[in-house]
Amino acid sequence: MGDEIIVSNCLEKNTEKDDRQIPKNAKDELFDEIIGHIEDLLLEDDFHAIQQEFLEKYWTVFDPTEENKLVYTDIFNEYNKTVETYIVNYLQKTIPQFNMNVLLKYLNEKQAELEGEVFEVLSAITDFLAFKEMVLDYRAVKEGKVQDLSSGISIISVKSSTSNYDLR
Repeated sequence: MGDEIIVSNCLEKNTEKDDRQIPKNAKDELFDEIIGHIEDLLLEDDFHAIQQEFLEKYWTVFDPTEENKLVYTDIFNEYNKTVETYIVNYLQKTIPQFNMNVLLKYLNEKQAELEGEVFEVLSAITDFLAFKEMVLDYRAVKEGKVQDLSSGISIISVKSSTSNYDLR
């Protein structure tokens, strides 16, 4: 029960608890739970629509050169705000006490061991070069330089609550 309270408190918006008090396995379970919800989010049609609309709006602005135009920063900031807001709203519906700062701290701590689509999406909202690469990849598909294989892929969400912790 003690771990449950600490884990729950670590997600409160105005927590004063030091998350070093949380056992490592409880932190890992909490992190895995949050990442699982983000994986579900990535399968949502609404998320794909937001990303698709954004890429469609700006893919012609980006050039496949080393030079970074000043307008890229404005576009990156807009993308960052749009996607981060969507993720936070989604996670707050799923985990009412969710705090983005806690997730960012966990991501920072685990950065060396992270891989997969969910981390690519998260890095695109925090890393300009990853974002630019995503837009340029989309541009290459639009220009026919790379074959779009996404229509042949089918992904199905399997939602389950496997956490032993009460996150309310």
